Amino acid sequence: MQNSGSDFQRTIIAMLTPSSNTVVEPFTCALAQPLFPQVSVHFGRFRVVRIALDSNSNQQFKLDPIYQAAELLMDANPDVIAWNGTSASWLGFDTDAKLCATLRERFNLKATSAILSLNRLIDKLGVKRLGLVSPYTDDVQQRIIDNYREIGVETVAESHSGLSENFAFAQVTEEQIAEMCRDVAKSKPDAIVILCTNMRGPMIAAELEQELGIPVLDSVAFTLWGCLEETGVPMTALSKFGRMFTV
Repeated sequence: MQNSGSDFQRTIIAMLTPSSNTVVEPFTCALAQPLFPQVSVHFGRFRVVRIALDSNSNQQFKLDPIYQAAELLMDANPDVIAWNGTSASWLGFDTDAKLCATLRERFNLKATSAILSLNRLIDKLGVKRLGLVSPYTDDVQQRIIDNYREIGVETVAESHSGLSENFAFAQVTEEQIAEMCRDVAKSKPDAIVILCTNMRGPMIAAELEQELGIPVLDSVAFTLWGCLEETGVPMTALSKFGRMFTV
């Protein structure tokens, strides 16, 4: 907790996000608003414009630009830093584990990511049967399914939009996302994951949980959840945004 004045304490969260993402900042701040001003969230970007399984796309996730963005965020003296992107779901979970270990060592603070937070939630909720909703292409979606199968989580139903341009992910409407979730819910998964931090799932997840009777884990929400868990901030005030904030 950071001191600002004689008796006011706050938690400062730093988040790294793709340059073409238009969802993370406004939706994270909307989710975190009940905790403001005790909790504030601050953002740094590095260039990511396209998601695909090729070398040009993978080059976007080289570490040097990430570290440069993180160094600027350190001027805000954060308590935790998070990589608010889902690249490890197709590149391999170890990429985020290594990134966060390096961030912790380099900057001497807590570090997490969207995917590390998701995987922690999957473990907490005992999820073995997954419903997967994303904006990605066929091959990216299949790689994600394969990676989760390797850790014992079977994707029993999936729906994806077939997009590769990162900016376009945010143009998938809430109504379309809701229909995708309803479709995968027919297979009765243990949880549904809306997997993309540039997808407009945060504000519809709780309503879908009530409708479907299944936890709906949105990427923007579970990244914030991971940061709050790392810093020990109580999450009761966020329970209206979904079941994850009560586990």
